[in-house]
This record gives sequence, structure tokens and C-alpha cells, in this order.
Amino acid sequence: MTDSEAPPAKAPEGVSGAPALPQPVLEIASGYAFTGPALELGALLWDGRCLPDVQIRIPLPMLNRHGLVAGATGTGKTKTLQLIAEQLSAQGVPVFLADVKGDVSGISAPGQENDKVRARAGEVRQEWTPAGFPCEFYALGGMGHGIPVRATITSFGPVLLSKVLQLNQTQEQSLGLIFHYADQKGLELVDLKDLRAVVTFLTSDEGKSELKGIGGLSTATAGVILRSLTAFEAQGMSPFFGEPEFDTSELSRVAGDGRGTVSVLELPAVQDKPQLFSTFLMWLLADLFHDLPEVGDVDKPKLVFFFDEAHLLFNDASKAFLDAITQTVRLIRSKGVGVFFVTQTPKDVPGDVLAQLGNRVQHALRAFTPDDQKALKSTVKTFPNSPYDLEEVLTALGTGEAVVTVLSEKGAPTPVAATRLRAPESLMGPVDPAALDRAVEQSPLYGRYAEAVDRESAYEKLTAREAAAAASSVPSASAPSSESASSRGRGRKGDGQDSSVVEQVVGSGVFKSLARSLGTQIGREITRSVFGTARRRR
Repeated sequence: MTDSEAPPAKAPEGVSGAPALPQPVLEIASGYAFTGPALELGALLWDGRCLPDVQIRIPLPMLNRHGLVAGATGTGKTKTLQLIAEQLSAQGVPVFLADVKGDVSGISAPGQENDKVRARAGEVRQEWTPAGFPCEFYALGGMGHGIPVRATITSFGPVLLSKVLQLNQTQEQSLGLIFHYADQKGLELVDLKDLRAVVTFLTSDEGKSELKGIGGLSTATAGVILRSLTAFEAQGMSPFFGEPEFDTSELSRVAGDGRGTVSVLELPAVQDKPQLFSTFLMWLLADLFHDLPEVGDVDKPKLVFFFDEAHLLFNDASKAFLDAITQTVRLIRSKGVGVFFVTQTPKDVPGDVLAQLGNRVQHALRAFTPDDQKALKSTVKTFPNSPYDLEEVLTALGTGEAVVTVLSEKGAPTPVAATRLRAPESLMGPVDPAALDRAVEQSPLYGRYAEAVDRESAYEKLTAREAAAAASSVPSASAPSSESASSRGRGRKGDGQDSSVVEQVVGSGVFKSLARSLGTQIGREITRSVFGTARRRR
């Protein structure tokens, strides 16, 4: 095309046949003609045609401005996650994916070429090459195929645990006081039996006086929490809490060839525990937020975190919980972490959180019922002005097609673009379970996290205290007076054991020494984040 043939509106570089394109298409194309590194999503759809000359993309530096991938079941959301994750990994960016349905493990293996893949690649002008990507596979509490992911009760914190236990606001505040008490007394809450032991102690005759000293916690509310804990444990939830605790810095690893590691958390084994796995995902994010340094705006994200089935996180959430999510999402961007929420409609995400999501990939929506139609209208209102009739487009999109708007390199929203998405280059389906198990067992992380450890913590300390109290209450004719025995016992290691246990429980200097030796924060108040999660020494 010569200069004399150029259209009045300047066409973006790389768009052939630009004079034949309508003005709205030229404006859309110009909005996605980025100069820096970007992820390739697909080709523009306009007036029923796919226009491969107009490529729809996301600037790599904008991936830490968060995003939303939404759409009805079966519209291709999982494949969109896979497509984005592949390209992030190839650019050296680590990725976290929650595998709710058990079909994301295929990202570790090269894809299989077939007629559908070839057709899609030809339509969007994609040079499709089968490729697998470096992966680590995890499973909550070791339930499923993966390296066990556990958290201690102490680091999980009262706000997240209240969500798991489905406590109301008053009970959540009371649980916070119990954590405060345990922190002050140096009672480590490693697993469920530790927390149950502390609550049981606080509701006992001996412990009731302690309740008055921690903010007026009622015995009745403590009893409700204890019953919730007992029921929770009876449902088989114990394996998710304990040690060795997962170090979330593992999610930021880069493979030896420079590609970002894709961390896949397998969740099919806990699909019937949505409160648990959705809250555990938030713990991972909150822990990252707690530990990562501030980096400001970076050339590429340090990690991109995909939060699947996001609606489960917000269902029946307390105000404190929602406020903590909003604050975490708002601030974690400056630590180089991008968060993509994956759900069916934007209305599943609270407005304050939705306002933080700069990149949008909206798959098809259904409008079969009045509620569906209402959700469709609400979704349309969340998009910028567009030359499309979005209500019509969103109900007519096929599988693997989506309406896209992202943030440009300058941070401004790009034009709305109906897009036919590219095909993932990795396997679109699960890998063989035997191969998955081999990959897990060969991981250098497997030996670190595979076996659970049950060391001395609150349960053992309180049990020892109870045993010591019971022993001291038994009279003996040959025993010396309690006062003289106590004073002599302090001079002998064996006889002073019971005394040292009591000193540990009440928070003496013994705890500070133990804190230093174990690399923990026993013996002093634990610093907690907005979620109540506790910082750990790595």
C-alpha cells in the first residue's frame, strides 16, 4: 500500500487491508497495537467475521492490574486460563492455577494437533506448536494427586478460619480474641486439636477467669466455636491444618530454562468443601501479600494468581472478610502480583473488588430465565461504551470466543473487542494419573512437604499442664510439703519439669528461648495482617 492510498484514519502497524476495514474496526485495532511485550489472545470478531489482521492482546506489564475471566459453564473459561498461563510461563512469569475440575494438569504436556486445533489456528493466524510447560502439582492436605499444602492454624488466622467454620460476625470477633490469647501465652496453634484444646481450656472451670482478661469473651460463644470446631474436624478436615506448613514463596519459582513455573493446585478431591478450598486460596494470596516486598510498577509481574470459582469466596462472607479481600487486592499489585478472578458473571464479585480488575475476558452468557436476563444487563453495564450490541453479542458467542477489554500500556481501558481466542499449545485435558504421580514424587519439593509433622504445641502443653495439676492435687504421706518440693524442684532438672510446663503456658522467658530455637514467634504477640494471618520466619 502506498502513502497516497492510506486512509484518512491512520491504520495500526501490521494490519493489512486496512482501507477495507470499517472505522470502528480501525479504532479497535489501534487500541491493541501495543509496542511492548504482550500476550496474544486471538483475532477480532466483527459483523460475523473473524479478522485475523486485527490481533487482540494484553500488555505484559499490565497483568499485575488484575483481571476477570467470566462466562457460563462450557464456554471455554478453563482454556482461556490455560492460554494465558502458557504465555506467561513462556515470558518467565510464574503462574498459580486452581484446578477445580481436574483438567488443568495437561498444561505440563504438549498438546495434540487435530482438525479443530488446525482450523482455529488458521482462523486467528496462530503459528500453533505443541508445547508443555514446567509445572508443580499440589493438593490441599495431600488429598489428591499433588504435594501436600498445609497451613498452621496460627498463620491461617481468625478471619479466614471464621469463614471456613461459617461463624457469624460476633463469633468471628470472639475467635479473634482467642487467637490473641494464644499469641500472648505462647500457645502455638498448629492444627485443629491445638485450637480445640485452647477453647476447651477457656471454657473449663480453670480457664473461665482467663475469659474476663481478654475482652469479655462469653462462655456461650466460646462453646459455639468449640462445637463448630468439633463438627469441622469430624468432617475429615484435619489434614489441611498442620506442619510442615507450605511456604508460598514456592509459587514464585522460575524453571532452569527461564520459563515461569506453573503451580497447579488440584481440588477435585475437595469439591464438596467449597468454603474450605476457596478460603485456602485466599490464605495463599494473603500470605504472599504478607511476605513479598514492594516493587512498584515492573516490566512483568512477579506472579499471576488465578482464583477459580471466585463466587465461593464471597458467598456469605462477613464485612471484615470482604474488607480484607478488597484491601489485599488493591495493595498486592504494588508487590508485582496480578490476580484474576474466574467466575460466571461479574455480579459474583463485589463492586469494590470488581473496580480493581482492569483486564476483562467475558465469555458467553445465557439468558434463559429472568435472572439470567438481569445478570446479562448488569454485565453489559460493567463494560466501556462500545460499537457492539453487547447484549446480543454476549448471548451469541461460541465456545472459545469472548468479549475483551484490557488496560493499555498507558493504563487506559482498550476498546471492547469481540474475540476468537487462540488454541492452547499444551494438552487440553488431564494428564494420565500415573504420570502425574511420578511428576509429584520426582519434584524436589516432595520430600519437604510429603510427611506431616506433629511437634509440641498448644495441645501438648495444655495436656501436660492438666496432668501436672492433677498430679499435684494427689496427697502423699511421704511427700514433702508443696512449698519445699517446689523450691527444691527448681534446682533439679527432673523435678522441675512440671514447673517449666506451667511457666511455658503463662508466657515466661522459657517461651522466648524456644521461639529463637524454633524460628517461631512464641512468647510475644504475633503481628497479624488485615486477614489476621501471621507472618512467619522463612
